[in-house]
Amino acid sequence: MLFAVDAGNTNIVLGVFDGPDRLLFTSRVVTDPLMTGDQYAGIIANILSLYNIPREKITDSIVSTVVPALMQSLPAALKLLFKSEPLVLGRGLKSGLKVRGLSPDALGADLVCGAVGALKKYPAPLIVFDFGTATTVSAIDRDGVFIGGTIIPGIMISLKALSSTAALLKDISPNGSISPISLDTAECMRSGSILSAAYMMDGMIQSFRETLGEDAFVVATGGLSSLVVPHCKTAGIVRDDTLLLDGLYEIFALNSNNK
Repeated sequence: MLFAVDAGNTNIVLGVFDGPDRLLFTSRVVTDPLMTGDQYAGIIANILSLYNIPREKITDSIVSTVVPALMQSLPAALKLLFKSEPLVLGRGLKSGLKVRGLSPDALGADLVCGAVGALKKYPAPLIVFDFGTATTVSAIDRDGVFIGGTIIPGIMISLKALSSTAALLKDISPNGSISPISLDTAECMRSGSILSAAYMMDGMIQSFRETLGEDAFVVATGGLSSLVVPHCKTAGIVRDDTLLLDGLYEIFALNSNNK
């Protein structure tokens, strides 16, 4: 079995693969850069127990993170738990991703995993949205080459910016009722953030398709994608919650002979 970890600025997504295309479970924990490897090991051990996965069944692990503070603690946790050195995306690992004008190492680990996962599962050309702490949009041409993208402040960043700079506006959850016209302040903030993200998504798809072609396939991932995609006008958008973990599996398979 393979234990895969994708660590973002807000959440860490965990999953266990029992062979290709067989993801046994996924779980999320809050990212805490101050936690030690031992602390993360304890959390992961409890999650494995919760899903009835014997630790000794896991023979390999791979980790991807965009948080520099986790580059030591997460690999240390996996080594402690599974008694083997984990693969760490970015440490000379091959991704198989072709990037126009750059080495794949120059891209964020999340962009690499998302692109690799998308190319494995969907036809190119591709537009990949990842709704995380930041919202990223990636463009992959019909030859499977990553040609670039854009980065946008995420939904929670937008909501926190509103509440932190306007004295009468409080922190709110992105979950709840959505209406483009409302008298309720919390609903107005929530609706503005979610609907603006959806309309941004529609506009970006149109813009990206002008470069990639009108047949560009659109896939959305990330914890907040489920709130945004239902409000988009564009037809055919596919949500894929495991896209980055699937990308990690493909990268592991490409590098497993090097272990």
